[in-house]
Amino acid sequence: MSRYRERAMELFKQGYNCSQAVFAAFSEEMGMDFETALKISSSFGGGMGRLREVCGAVSGMFMVAGTKYGYTDPKDRHTKSEHYKLIQSMADRFKNTNKSLICRELLGQVEQNKSHIPDARTDEYYKKRPCAELVGDAAQIMHEIMENRNSMKKENYGD
Repeated sequence: MSRYRERAMELFKQGYNCSQAVFAAFSEEMGMDFETALKISSSFGGGMGRLREVCGAVSGMFMVAGTKYGYTDPKDRHTKSEHYKLIQSMADRFKNTNKSLICRELLGQVEQNKSHIPDARTDEYYKKRPCAELVGDAAQIMHEIMENRNSMKKENYGD
């Protein structure tokens, strides 16, 4: 188990939302202070503001990938394409493990959530939700991408 997986799961269990837990677990790696990472990712919890759309853990994972490996030149179609390829491969890995990227499907809910009020974080909450594991899965995937890229870099440059 990677330290990022452990850290993300720990943050979720402390009460941070799923997106915050993943994104903030990598804050040091991204050269970002913890509080800024929490603020940037705060809107994506509960499948984007509790709308139960794309899982916040997945959004957090994608934000880390964008911060680490994203593109900046809108005319550089090759780099943009390669980045989207990375994002799609990460999505596939998450989906292969968890069967979906959609929060409500991961939670076994049929309809979109209409409440903006977060559920209380009780022992019962943690028992009935897969979120801590989902956060861990997203952080693990991101960690493995980073490890793979670091080993490729060393291979290519002899570092």
